Formats: sequence, structure tokens, C-alpha cells
Amino acid sequence: MKTHSGWIFHPTRTPQICIAQSTLRSAEGSSNPSPKLPPIKPEKETWSTINELLIRSYFQLLINYGNQGVVALVAPPFIRGDSQPQTNLLNRGCSQYNATNIADFFRNLNATFSDLRSQLSNGGGRRFATAQQERSSDPVYAMVQCRNYLSEPDCLACFDAAVSQIRNCSAANGARVIYDGCFLRYESNNFYDDTTLPGNIQICGNRTAPQPAAFGAAGQTLLTDLEVATPRINRYFAATRREVTVGGNLTIYGVAQCAETVTPSGCLDCLTVAHKNIQGCLPDADGRAIDAACFLRYSDTPFFADNQTVDITPFLRGEGDSSKKKAIIGGVVGGGGLVLILLAFFLWYKFSRKPKATLRGNILGATELQGPNIYSYKDLKAATNNFSEENKLGEGGFGDVYKATLKNGNIIAVKKLDISSGRAKADFETEVRLISNVHHRNLVRLLGYCSKGSELLLVYEYMANGSLDRFLYGDKRGALTWKQRYNIIFGTARGLAYLHEQYHECIIHRDIKPSNILLDDDFQTKIADFGLARLLPENQSHVSTKFAGTLGYTAPEYAIAGHLSEKVDTYSFGVVILEIISGRRSNDMNADSDTGFLLEEAWKLYETGMHLKLVDETLDSSDYTAEELKKLLEIALTCTQSPASSRPTMSEVLVMLLGDRSAEQKGPSKPSFSYGNRGFADTTTSNSTGSSTSNATASITQFTGR
Repeated sequence: MKTHSGWIFHPTRTPQICIAQSTLRSAEGSSNPSPKLPPIKPEKETWSTINELLIRSYFQLLINYGNQGVVALVAPPFIRGDSQPQTNLLNRGCSQYNATNIADFFRNLNATFSDLRSQLSNGGGRRFATAQQERSSDPVYAMVQCRNYLSEPDCLACFDAAVSQIRNCSAANGARVIYDGCFLRYESNNFYDDTTLPGNIQICGNRTAPQPAAFGAAGQTLLTDLEVATPRINRYFAATRREVTVGGNLTIYGVAQCAETVTPSGCLDCLTVAHKNIQGCLPDADGRAIDAACFLRYSDTPFFADNQTVDITPFLRGEGDSSKKKAIIGGVVGGGGLVLILLAFFLWYKFSRKPKATLRGNILGATELQGPNIYSYKDLKAATNNFSEENKLGEGGFGDVYKATLKNGNIIAVKKLDISSGRAKADFETEVRLISNVHHRNLVRLLGYCSKGSELLLVYEYMANGSLDRFLYGDKRGALTWKQRYNIIFGTARGLAYLHEQYHECIIHRDIKPSNILLDDDFQTKIADFGLARLLPENQSHVSTKFAGTLGYTAPEYAIAGHLSEKVDTYSFGVVILEIISGRRSNDMNADSDTGFLLEEAWKLYETGMHLKLVDETLDSSDYTAEELKKLLEIALTCTQSPASSRPTMSEVLVMLLGDRSAEQKGPSKPSFSYGNRGFADTTTSNSTGSSTSNATASITQFTGR
């Protein structure tokens, strides 16, 4: 446990905000509107002082993201005892970036808010709504959700309070407000499928529940059941209660809810993280967990009516299932229903064999593939014009990528894996099993797959601008501005931070490089090609495995000793920053320098204070400052330090990119290993422009110690 400016950091739950228990206990239920943080320098801790501390605190990154930058927390998530239950403010965040056309922005914002209120007040019982105004230089996407146990008047009252509160963000191009009874969020880009993002927090109560051991055990069971059942319930809402002790003198109440725009798997992902966060509150009498797409709460005090509970039993997988079946069968036998038994057996036999028949020729069983869509080979063949050369977007070590237009007009990217490749099947299985349920704005989405005999195809969202390498040293070289390059760096860091720290399991990409970083039509970053991705067990700092990836981007401890951790991706990210700055390949053999390799030259120029020589000559020198360049260079070099423990986490990298120089003050230290002066070239090449391809595994043949 580490402390910093009055916050408690729990590394096992990183990143999240966990308020000191003593702080919350003094705040909740108090009539004093200015609860105090633990001792810090200011003598008077007013709300403005606390806000100032929060904005410049390390945890800027842990709040919800806007389109171009992170949202800064401007109101701390304290329980306010003087508020009405449905308008008890939990969290408010505002983007650090303002809209460009203020008049258009406010016109769009007002229109979306009006639309949201109209949807909530139409008498249809809806407690969820989205609205957007897209035809503008400053589009607005908005979402509101009330807890289903609120009446329509209470829901509207909570929405009105949220609108009033969110207007304090002025012209910020993104903001969110979360109350106990509702949440309201708007952004300048479509965020409706966001599931879990930096900013997920827990808020614990101000007292310990009676009979702590029994209450804690009952709470864990209740939260687990809510996590499992809610994604299976229509509109993703569940409210339930459990007796902690026989006789009903102690009861625990729980609610779980997800945004209706996410998928069931997205809802489960969010609630899994929320459950992990909120369980740290037990055995406190109440607790809440907040995330981008879900809300989880428990309490020993009822906060919804008995007639508003949901029977979640049918949505659970439990031991009771088999006993119920036995009871039904026994009842039928006792009643002389032998015919019904025979009929039931026939139907069971028929349908239990059906999945095997329908998946004949598929290399994977039905139980192994759940979540993504299954496309027919015939449809994909037609959509790609029989995989014609005209539709080819790129090619790589494991297969080719094609642009495809479906019958409904939707454009997708189809990766046709080369089954003759030794890793093609493994690449296919990894993407389908591991990545199909991982959703984030900076990760390319796997839409589905096709497996027909020896044909293996993966279907992705289409990325109009293709891969980053085209813009750095390909046919589009020189087209990226400094601002676009910075945003690409930030988006890549954000995607990696999600994989490493925000998804409920740590995912290591293992092949971060420009050809695996794709750009949509607005040059928003999407990390692609997860064929080499690996899970890092929660209780391990690294795993030992055979090297797989691309030389020139690989950390030395992984290339030499096979030690794989999330810091391998951090190293690759540092190399990618250097390529984005310079417009050169990391293993460029034609560089006019003593070292030849980009990382070596970057260190040399940094140490001699000549880092401006590293900049891509196609960039306009008026677009950036020497200080901005030095900042990015230091971040890149810090990411490539050795040993791996000296590299920052990707969350820490985000903080650096946002301007917190505290992690950079000591300056980067030169790594102990580097590629030899004339070492290795990239083992494979890729000119992908729509989706990305994986590279074959390679072996290390030369390293030089320093």
C-alpha cells in the first residue's frame, strides 16, 4: 500500500481510486459540506483546494477519457450526507480540452440534452437513452441512465440535477456526472460501447456492518451472483436482497446495472472489474463501484422497494440446476408420465448432437467459441470479390487482409490466414478466444470469424487510413502533423494501459509496432493483431516462454531469456515513439550515423543535447517545440530502460504524456543491452493498410553488452 497526497493506492487493484476509510467515515452522514482529506500542507481544505490537488495529482489518468485527452476529476467522490438519495453526487469529470466552435458545441449539447429528457419523459418507463448531434465540427454524443428502481419523476429530477452539474464543465468537449440514482455523460466521439476504462473507482461506507464475518460472506455471494446474472437479464438491471442471518434481522441489498448499449460480454467485463473493486469495501455496511458502463452497489439499508427486486435465480449457474431436474423427472415418473420422459430424452439426444453436426469441418468446438459472430465462407468470399487482388489491403507472415463489403453495405476487413504457416491456427485461436470480448476505443474490434475446413478467416472493423507504418516510411510519408503524431502516441498508450491494467486480466500484446497500429478515418489509433497475445497470471510478475515477435521492437530480457511481462510491450512502445518522431524504422540499416540503429542514435543525440536532429524532416518545425520533443524522447527512452522493473507502467506513461514530469525528473538511464551495430533486420515485412498481420517467430543471434 502506497500513499500520495492523501490517497491510498492499492497496487493489486491498479488503477483505481480508493478513498481512505477514515476520510469517508468522517464525510458520510455529516452536515459539513467540506469533508477533510488526511493531513496535507494547506491549512484550510476547502472544496476548491481539494479540487486543485486532485487535478494535479498522479491520478489524473484514472478518470474517464475524452476524445483527445483524459478527463480530469474536478469533484471528489465523497458521499454527501446533505443530498437526496437519487442526487447524491459520486463523481464528476471534465475533459481538459475545449470544443473548437463554442456556438455549435452548445447548440448540439442543448439539443442532445433535450432529446434525452424527452425520451425519459415519454411515459414508456424507459430509464436509459442516448442522443447525438453529428453534423458539426463539434459533434456531441450523450447518454443518460437512471437506476430502474427510480420512478419517472425521480429519474427526471436526477437527470436535471446532472445537467445542471455537468454544465460546470463549461465548453469541455467531454464530461460525466454520476449520482447514486443516475449518470450522464457526453463526448465528442461515439463512446456507447465503452465498457471499463481508467477511472473505475470504489466508494466505501462510513461504518462496519453488524456481524462483520457473516455480512462479508453474504456480501461476496450476493455480488458474485449479481455479476453473473445481470448480463443475462433484459436491459442489464438486477436488484435483489439476501438475509444475512436466520430470522431476517440483518439483510443485505444489492443492485447491478450496465449501459444498455454494450454487449452481454461487455457488461460482464465491466461488472467483473467492479466486483473486484467493491469487494474491498466489505465488511463495511455499504459500498459502490463505478465504471464506464456499469454500476454496482450493496448496503445493509434498503434503497429500493421490495416490489422492485428481480428474481435472479433463473440467470445463475448453480448446483440447484441438477437437483431441480431430478425433482422434475421424479414428479413425472410418479405421475405416470413415461411418454413425456421418452419424448424429453429424444429431444435431448437430438439437440445435444446438433452443435457437433453444424460445426463439422471447424477446427474448434462450439464451447470454445463464444461471443463473436460466425460468418459464412460464401458471404465473405462474395464480399471480397473472391479475395481479389483489387480488394487486398495488405499481406504479412500469416496471411492477407482484404477489404470486404457485406450485403448490407457495411465495410469490414477480412484476414485470410495462410494455413500452411505453422502459427496460423494458433493465431486464429488466440484472437477468437482471447480478444473477442475485449472492447476499447483504441483496440481494433474483432467482429467475428469463419472456420471452414482448412479456411480460417478473421473479420475486423475496417480502418480507412490503414496502418501507421504507411505514414511514417511508406507511401503516405510526411502526411502526419506533429499533433496527429502525438495523438497517435497517446491513443496507443491508452490502449496498452487498458490491456495491461484495466481489463480484468493482464493481456500482453507481444508485437507492438507501427504496422500493428491502425488509423481510422479521423486518425484515431487502434491497436491490432493479437495473434501473439498472452495472458499474464495475476500472481506472477512474468512468464517464461519462447520468443515470438518482431526484432527491433523486442525487449532484451524477452529476446535473450524469454522473460515475458507487460513491460515487454512498454519497451516496444518506446521504440514506436522514436519511429513516430523520426519517421525512420527502428532497424534502418541506411541511417547516416555511427550506430545505424534508431534507439542507439536516439540515446547518442539525447546525451549530447542534439535531439532536434532526430525529428522527421517532413515535419513543419513550427508545429512543435524543442521542449515537446525532449519530453517525448525522454518518455521513449524511459520505456526502453533495463532492467524491465525500471520501465514505467503504461498508466504512468499516460501521466507523463499529460504533462506530469515527476516520473521523468531523474531522466532515463541507458539500457544495459542493445542491438548490435549491424544486428538484425525485421524478420518479416508488412504493407497492411486495413488490418494488420502477425510476424513469424524469430531467434536471437547476436547481442552486445554495454
